[in-house]
Amino acid sequence: MVATVTEDEAATIRAEILRPAAEGPGPRGSLGVFSTDDVGFFYVIQLEPDHDPGRFKAGFTVDLDGRLQTHRCSAPFAEYRQSWPCKRAWERTAIECTTAGCEQIHTEVFRVASLELVVQRVDSFFALMPKLEMEDEDADGIGCDDGEAAG
Repeated sequence: MVATVTEDEAATIRAEILRPAAEGPGPRGSLGVFSTDDVGFFYVIQLEPDHDPGRFKAGFTVDLDGRLQTHRCSAPFAEYRQSWPCKRAWERTAIECTTAGCEQIHTEVFRVASLELVVQRVDSFFALMPKLEMEDEDADGIGCDDGEAAG
């Protein structure tokens, strides 16, 4: 037996996949699928500043405060080192380009001798990328380079 969908069902599926995440939940209360055009932030979080200062997490989020709270469940002393306006579609490339030579501990968790070098690489990466217009006027002030929590 082979399961198939009609052309109408395929069109509905396609429309749901392409629906911008900002439109909110789709039919039947589903959360839908994120759009690769989502604009948020690429971040570097230092997970254990005092006990393992070279261990960090790099990734993308549209909610900096919520993301840090989530990470603090397993790393209670985690701090943003810095964040940059970013498209979701850039995340994988940013991670690959900026963590070369780092010890990969988990999917997006790394260890390095100098976290400053990683932050400099990320600065260089985003200096080459198109500038993004952020809806939130405070977006430019979110990046932190002194180890203080952002937000």
